[in-house]
Amino acid sequence: MSFWLIQTLNSLALGGVLFTLAAGFSLIFGLMRIANLSHGAYFMLGAYVGLSVITNGHGFFTAMLAAGVSVALLGGIVERFILRRLAGNPLSQVLATLGVAFVIADFSLWFWGGDPRPVSGPDFLSGSVRMFGLVFPLYRLSMLVISIVIGIGLWLLLDKTRLGMMIRASVDDMQMARGIGIPSSKLFTIVFCLGAALAGVGGVLAAPILSVYPGMDADMLPLALVVVILGGLGSLLGAFIGSFVIGLIYTFGQVLFPDLAYIILFLPMVVILAIRPRGLFGRISA
Repeated sequence: MSFWLIQTLNSLALGGVLFTLAAGFSLIFGLMRIANLSHGAYFMLGAYVGLSVITNGHGFFTAMLAAGVSVALLGGIVERFILRRLAGNPLSQVLATLGVAFVIADFSLWFWGGDPRPVSGPDFLSGSVRMFGLVFPLYRLSMLVISIVIGIGLWLLLDKTRLGMMIRASVDDMQMARGIGIPSSKLFTIVFCLGAALAGVGGVLAAPILSVYPGMDADMLPLALVVVILGGLGSLLGAFIGSFVIGLIYTFGQVLFPDLAYIILFLPMVVILAIRPRGLFGRISA
């Protein structure tokens, strides 16, 4: 019984980590229709920036802020000077994001080295809690709460603000949105920066669980892709539910059937997409 409880808690922690990564990916794709293959690299870069800030004696939340801002600025530069010049050519945009991912990965390896680096969480979330007779790290449990807070914050942004109204209008009918004066070019930059910032912050949040290491981007990006495809491209609710579904499948698959972990991960996605091609919560775009 303890085995199932511990692995379930581990899957919830992984689901929270995945949502911080997948939410930004889904947000960018929902508006811009770009499969941003550099998103995992932003996640890893955010983790490394957070590591440097913490190593220099600053707090965990300062590290989150620094990672979010720096990765958002990088995302804005990539969108403004690379992706915007390739507008109307989706294949070139995807290949460009892949090239950005390789550049970030090689830079991180050169600057921070190739050794895995552990990161400590905030002091008030250190230690463990006792649940059902089991001892479990408090920080891992907190990832569930953090992901819910991020999800609520994004929902409020998209549903209760003027910016969110413009984003939703552009997702539903881009041509009509432009016709009524919504500044789509500025909106693209804002959304890309926000998605990149979420990835950077997610990297810092994930670091105490996963540590920071080269190849972190390649390990996490496929999981995020499965999440957004399964939940429905551009759906925040789909990204949230999909993150915990994939966290559950991947965690138990790795433990029970390590040689078949990826088959167990991708097979449900194939079955669901055969039934619902746009994912569980995907909508037909205008």
